[in-house]
Amino acid sequence: MTTPPILLTGFEPFADDELNPSAAIARQLDGALIGAHRVHARIYRVHARILPCVFGASLQALEQALDTLAPALVICLGQAGGRTDISVERVAINVDDARIPDNAGAQPVDVPVRASGPAAYFSTLPIKAVVAGLREVGLPASVSQTAGTFVCNHVFYGLMHACAHRPGVQAGFIHVPWLPEQVVNRPGQASMTLALQVQAIRRTLEICLAFRGMADVRQAQGSLN
Repeated sequence: MTTPPILLTGFEPFADDELNPSAAIARQLDGALIGAHRVHARIYRVHARILPCVFGASLQALEQALDTLAPALVICLGQAGGRTDISVERVAINVDDARIPDNAGAQPVDVPVRASGPAAYFSTLPIKAVVAGLREVGLPASVSQTAGTFVCNHVFYGLMHACAHRPGVQAGFIHVPWLPEQVVNRPGQASMTLALQVQAIRRTLEICLAFRGMADVRQAQGSLN
């Protein structure tokens, strides 16, 4: 039996960083065989791709991977410096509004990701089950209500737009914190070791597979601001 694929993406470094934990996680999990944390009949193989931190080009690379692999599950990872935990994103919005230029020097302002697309897409991952499952094993996690308006949101929205025409594909986006070596000269900023981040994303993949075809858990994980 052919092993169903999982597509896991990360980004190249951007801005002033020489590292990007999302790419490091994806590389470490490339080729991994993932089952579910519950009884599950199938094993899935992870296929990693590193996306350019560039508007447009990132979506072209993502869509090529989707067409080539036809994955059952897609999780795109991105770095969110300053966040304290694994942030499972709820919603992608149809706007590019870049506070800084991307790695090709582009800085779109108030431009739709897809001119004919809806205002927003929700993740199809079991986002609350993922957060609960990570917390159960001592890994800090939360549901995030915004993926920003930079290349991460651009990719998240483009992913969900593409998967709207791919029935049965689970897809979503997760932001991860800086690595400890990235905050040496950023006193007071949060970080998380690569080993813990890899453990968290592996666990996330297991939970998503276990919830294929099932409703997410229903529990309060909203925010007041």
